[in-house]
Amino acid sequence: MSALWCCLPLRWIYGQHFPRRLVRAIQTIAIIGAGNMGSGIAQKSAQELFEVQMIDREQQWVDRGHEIIAGFLDEAVERRIFRSAEVEAIKGRISGTVGTESAEPDTDLVIEAVFEDFAIKQEVFATLDEVCAEHTILATNTSSLSVNALAKATGRPDRFIGLHWFFHPAKNRLVEVIPAATTSAGTLAAVEQYCKTMGKVVIVCKDRPGFVVNRFFVPWLNEACLLLEDGVGTTAQIDAVACDTFRIGLGPFALMNLTGSTIALHSTDYLAEQLDCPRFTGAASLRALVEQGRMWEIGSDTDCEEGAVRRIRERLLGQAFAVAAQIVEEQICTMEDVDRGAKVGLRWSRGPFEIANRIGIAEAVGMARAYADEAGLDLPTWFAGRDTPFEFSYVDVEIDSGIATVRLNRPEAMNALNVTLVSQLGGVIDELNERNDISTIVLDGAGKAFVAGADVKFFVDKIRQNSFQEIYDFTAHGHEVLNAIESSPKTTIALATGLALGGGLELALACDYRVGTQRTQLRFPETSIGIYPGLGGTQRTTRICGIGVARYAVLAGNFMDAGTASALGLLTHLVESSGVSATVAELALAGKPDERYPGRPADASNPVATFAVAFYSDTNMTAIASGDAPRGFEAEDPHVARQLKSLSKTAPLALQAASALLDQAVVTGDDLEAGLQLELDGLEAIFGTADTLEGLSALIEGRRPEYRGT
Repeated sequence: MSALWCCLPLRWIYGQHFPRRLVRAIQTIAIIGAGNMGSGIAQKSAQELFEVQMIDREQQWVDRGHEIIAGFLDEAVERRIFRSAEVEAIKGRISGTVGTESAEPDTDLVIEAVFEDFAIKQEVFATLDEVCAEHTILATNTSSLSVNALAKATGRPDRFIGLHWFFHPAKNRLVEVIPAATTSAGTLAAVEQYCKTMGKVVIVCKDRPGFVVNRFFVPWLNEACLLLEDGVGTTAQIDAVACDTFRIGLGPFALMNLTGSTIALHSTDYLAEQLDCPRFTGAASLRALVEQGRMWEIGSDTDCEEGAVRRIRERLLGQAFAVAAQIVEEQICTMEDVDRGAKVGLRWSRGPFEIANRIGIAEAVGMARAYADEAGLDLPTWFAGRDTPFEFSYVDVEIDSGIATVRLNRPEAMNALNVTLVSQLGGVIDELNERNDISTIVLDGAGKAFVAGADVKFFVDKIRQNSFQEIYDFTAHGHEVLNAIESSPKTTIALATGLALGGGLELALACDYRVGTQRTQLRFPETSIGIYPGLGGTQRTTRICGIGVARYAVLAGNFMDAGTASALGLLTHLVESSGVSATVAELALAGKPDERYPGRPADASNPVATFAVAFYSDTNMTAIASGDAPRGFEAEDPHVARQLKSLSKTAPLALQAASALLDQAVVTGDDLEAGLQLELDGLEAIFGTADTLEGLSALIEGRRPEYRGT
């Protein structure tokens, strides 16, 4: 094994099915179909630095795809999401081509995004089978067709997979990944990595009609139409009750006007046929609307009687509960993924199972039973007999060849650390540390973030409840978990390949190695929101990078891109996205590092490292604390001005506390435990300040804090 990995190029990932097949990591993409969906996938892929071919039958459709992309990107420039130069670079990564046969043979992944017609898709894949190299993975973008059936129609069933993108692909963060029964594990891993690189929240699900989200959402739309036909309420009233019940911006009728009632009718008829469920057959009102080419008329009068509100609410909720329970019963995906699909893909504030917990299990089960009886559905016994709240898991573990990948799976909240997540992570780490068949523990985050800090609302709630002890207990337990990682007999690796902020960066720093990609962004934002890094950030950063760099990172809360983070030593390895898996394998073979805490930047010649060490020297700290440029530095210098401006926006007491803790990291030296205890000892003082409540509240409310130094 070691000899094989040593000679493998970084672009290859091991497949796990037998016979084992090497699957090339994805770097180049081709999209078949330049319509709204295909152009959106092409745009998002190019935004994430992939080279993209966009292919359609005629030049006019290719040109239209480019126009669609240009329109979205121009809007992004107006909204200051991208600069003009970035837009030109994105466009430059997309080439337009006519004819499926013109696909570049060496392309790593080809995504078909044509009409939902099996015969047309089959024809496309037949051509791609002939054109593409053996390693190329073929994917179908479908919301309804059988992935298994399409896989059998290709000449590479092990390198075939389904993807269900949600509109608009460049904006909606959800992607359902549907492996066929024949899809190799290596293919699945490569496609998952591609989606993760795209910043997507991935739900891997079984190939069943409607997959996950459409399975409960499409009948939900149809149920609104049936409520209308039953005379329970008007379109405006039903929309209003739905918006209030599910805490969404658009009700079912407004949504159908936006996304297309024709699609809703086609989808619900398909589910009715495939699942043999007459209740899902398109409502007569919906069918008539589509036949007449109309949109729903939605008035402004949303008031209705209390009884009607209750009936609308109970039927829409009962439908969601019953179908969600069926999804889990059929092992299409987990409860957590059903909820994730609702929150990320549909933008519901909570998923069906979370709503059930919130309104009470007995009431939720009653609604589901009533709907199931009326609709002729089988309600799974595990749900029908439920009398206790659902418990959710946010930590997944995959083990392969002695490497345990621990995925923090709360992407809808950017994997923010809360009491449940930290507790579950601690239990997993303790169990893995005890296993003799595990040599390496890899920490990864689902979605675009590794971990984007701690759950700020928890702190605000506990401060307002005068429950500081719960804040202390949560933080102290966090220290225990990070210390279990720090002292683990296993090689520990953090895949900080996306956003790692605050507590997420602290979690990564507790690992032996920290692997990043060009998409990595690191930051300690704590002093700007009224606190200090309390999970070892002041102590481990100083011991890794030295006091000057630690002050640069912690006090001013500077954003650090991948190159800077690598030069400073916060990342131990900076690789291409395609090289992450091979790097993990190499580190697993190498074992634990000889030197975890060098106390200096990894590249002292790097301009940022040089500046940080010089600017934040001990002799300059008095001037910096007063808001002045130190001797030998000009306040007009852009680098100096940026630091002084950032420092001026921090909470004064938090800045003082963080600075003192960084100094203590030097004093305590090799005694890391003593330094970490000082962080815990200072919690009550900092969380007792008015500035802390102001800073944390301002972050939640999306406003600029006003600090008073009290």
